[in-house]
Amino acid sequence: MTRLIAIINQKGGSGKTTTTVNLAAALGKQDRRVLVVDLDPQASASSWLGIKDGGRALLNVFTDGLAMSGLVQPTTAEGVEVIPSSSWLIGAEKALANEVGAESALHRGLAALEGPWQYILLDCPPTLGILATNALVAAKEVLVPVECHVLGLGGLARLLQAVEVVKERLNPKLKLAGILACRVDMRTRHAQEVLEELRNRFGPLVYEAIIRENVRLAECPSFGQPINRYDPFCYGAADYRKLAADVMKQESQ
Repeated sequence: MTRLIAIINQKGGSGKTTTTVNLAAALGKQDRRVLVVDLDPQASASSWLGIKDGGRALLNVFTDGLAMSGLVQPTTAEGVEVIPSSSWLIGAEKALANEVGAESALHRGLAALEGPWQYILLDCPPTLGILATNALVAAKEVLVPVECHVLGLGGLARLLQAVEVVKERLNPKLKLAGILACRVDMRTRHAQEVLEELRNRFGPLVYEAIIRENVRLAECPSFGQPINRYDPFCYGAADYRKLAADVMKQESQ
């Protein structure tokens, strides 16, 4: 059964795209087949995975019901494919504003998509608009990367409220896969306190894996490589391998 996971946080800089790309690559290294669907008009995940221009095809999925099967492209990461985004996707918010059932367009597209993937990861935009709502309606699970900063905790509370609203009204099967502490600088007391607060408040919903601050993670998008190819021996690669192990462990639950 395919796990369909929305990776979402409405706060920029939380490590959302970094997590989508590097979790996908780490799962791919474990012989899992992964499809990344880039729902962010900034198209950072698409670029990172080697796609220079996704064109307007994904927008047409939302506006005209275009089949998604023809949009799947290979990537630079082993075992990973992508449906790329582009700046054209900015038009989705306006185009769908008055459409009945607009929040289910992605769900319909993915339901008709057949492939060998064990995981479909939805990289969501950093806003809670129509694209993010589509991701939450389509997804079975939500993974929330959270920057280990006190402001990140406030944003997390608002996001989880939005997830609950979507669950109650539109997608009763939606569940929280886990919360991921990102950009953790263990040299600072503040980061340690925020991490402790996350674990106290959410318990086992917080992944054991944490993503430490790592300059190599910041560098690798410029080279179009996930961290496990760019520098497989750095902290960032080790942290995402641990996250992949945590996520795969959930398969048996």
